[in-house]
Amino acid sequence: MSREQTVAVFCGSRDGSRPVFREAATGFGEAMARRGLDLVYGGAANGLMGAVADAVLAGGQRVIGVIPKGLDRVEFAHPKLSERIDTGSMHERKAVMADRADAFVALPGGFGTMDELFEALTWRQLAMHHKPLGLLDVDGFYEPLVAWLDGAVADGFAPGATRATLRVERDPDVLLGRLLGGS
Repeated sequence: MSREQTVAVFCGSRDGSRPVFREAATGFGEAMARRGLDLVYGGAANGLMGAVADAVLAGGQRVIGVIPKGLDRVEFAHPKLSERIDTGSMHERKAVMADRADAFVALPGGFGTMDELFEALTWRQLAMHHKPLGLLDVDGFYEPLVAWLDGAVADGFAPGATRATLRVERDPDVLLGRLLGGS
């Protein structure tokens, strides 16, 4: 019997300014659960992170929270985690998440989300992993970032082959299908 596939989700520990962000996070978690996918993420109960985790749990899948020492007081660790992994640093958190994940997806978020996404993308560029990466572009949130990435490639600062590994979709089912196969 093969193990469940696990998706690392990077997203905000806040809801953001528009209700569509939280709705999309819940919808993404529901899409993961329908596909039998487990979640590995930063472990928070609040914001978009909590919305994804709640939806994955409600769908009967496992949720693994990876929380650096001390951050659980800031992000309020989710009380219903299937598994909680405490780490000594943010760097260790990202390494554990990368090790446990079969794919990476970023939903809307702030500086931490970008840090996690770009580290996973950089590790892909350096052949430290060959796992698929995706952006769920909720209501055009990632359009400026995608334009910047394409500009970095056009201006010779980033390899086009690495940029091509980052899938961008607006529909969670389409994105998950492109990253992990299936319908």
